[in-house]
Amino acid sequence: MAKKHKIFECQHCGFQTPKWAGKCQSCNSWDSFIELNSEQVEYIQKTKEVRLNETKAIPITEVTSINVDRLDSGSKELNLVLGGGIVLGSLTLIGGSPGIGKSTLLLKIAGNLAHKDLSVLYVSGEESASQIKLRGDRLDANSDNLYLLSEIVLENIEAEIEAKDYSLIIIDSIQTIYSGDISSAPGSVTQVRAITFELMRIAKSKNIPIFIIGHITKDGSIAGPRVLEHMVDTVLYFEGDSNSDLRLLRGFKNRFGSTNEVGLFEMDNYGFRDATSMSDRFFNKGELKPGSALSVIMEGSRPIIIEVEALVSSSYAHPKRSSTGFESNRLNMLLALLEKKLDLPLGTYDIFVNIVGGIKITEPSADLAIVAAILSSFRDRALSSKTLFIGEVSLTGEIKEVSNLLQRLKEAQTQGFTNVVVPTKPSEKMGLKVFVADSVEKIIEWM
Repeated sequence: MAKKHKIFECQHCGFQTPKWAGKCQSCNSWDSFIELNSEQVEYIQKTKEVRLNETKAIPITEVTSINVDRLDSGSKELNLVLGGGIVLGSLTLIGGSPGIGKSTLLLKIAGNLAHKDLSVLYVSGEESASQIKLRGDRLDANSDNLYLLSEIVLENIEAEIEAKDYSLIIIDSIQTIYSGDISSAPGSVTQVRAITFELMRIAKSKNIPIFIIGHITKDGSIAGPRVLEHMVDTVLYFEGDSNSDLRLLRGFKNRFGSTNEVGLFEMDNYGFRDATSMSDRFFNKGELKPGSALSVIMEGSRPIIIEVEALVSSSYAHPKRSSTGFESNRLNMLLALLEKKLDLPLGTYDIFVNIVGGIKITEPSADLAIVAAILSSFRDRALSSKTLFIGEVSLTGEIKEVSNLLQRLKEAQTQGFTNVVVPTKPSEKMGLKVFVADSVEKIIEWM
């Protein structure tokens, strides 16, 4: 008899090996391998079969360009992140922490399209239809064109899709759906991979946009195999602080647009709405206290003025370093630089840094504001509320130029600021007093 081949699969990332291992060499998770049964092995082997066809390679110059058709979602912020609207036939994955608002946002979008006389199917494997209707009442999303289906069996979902022509399909969530052809639990790697492939086939063959919600793991990544993110056309992540009503929708993959854009939403009693004005959400328009400094960061294509807070206090034991909204490793680098270049005894102080409004800084343009806030707190001297600090600080103490400087300065002028500290003079006069500081030593002049 032929020897039976075993396959073990990691339930965190989908890595396969012929031998059991205690630690996955792909994602470093422990005790995550399970042995696949014969049906699962047969399914994997079938998906790996290569079939010859008559398709021939052609020069790219002979390929006919097509126009991408899009649907208006009814939300300017979501349209911005998607690159102009919902692409027909696209498969979009939305991830985020539990309770962040993924289901609320998609139900609101479903209601927007349903009010435009478009048929929308909302499939929920976690909630009953009555629970979804209660949320729909609050969001003003209920419509005769919005259909609810509480189902977790893929074959039943496919039958409903075949029975009626839908303009949009929402799956909430991918980890709760399972196929009867595969004998493994819902949410397993094999199930998620197979269901995502089938949903992609439906989206492409019927030219229907499909949104799927994905749960995330403790480290913030979407649960399931990594191939899940490779199979879909667009990957969006919801971010936000549970104590704040502000939510950020970031695009991490988009085959039909840029991934640089960020959507801003506000949560209220009626669900999500586009954040129309962010000008005063992240800084105090009054007089600044010692330890505060202002800067301008770019979230996608929009400039946002933020306030940076720093607290420097004497340490009675081991000095503490803590940051909220700013990378801690970069904070340690800036502190080491200040000790080296300015001879400040910061090694004997506790230092805390916070970004007002719960926003997270992902670019280095706020380095100069961080340095200014730390020096302001250390010397207990308040900075001017009409001054912005924009610049990246290098390891040598040099302040480097940042991208989109003119766009940042235009936003500063619009908000009524008069002074700006930058590493180089801008090419255009913006009606602002520009002070050039090309090294951290020159920041002392502002203290």
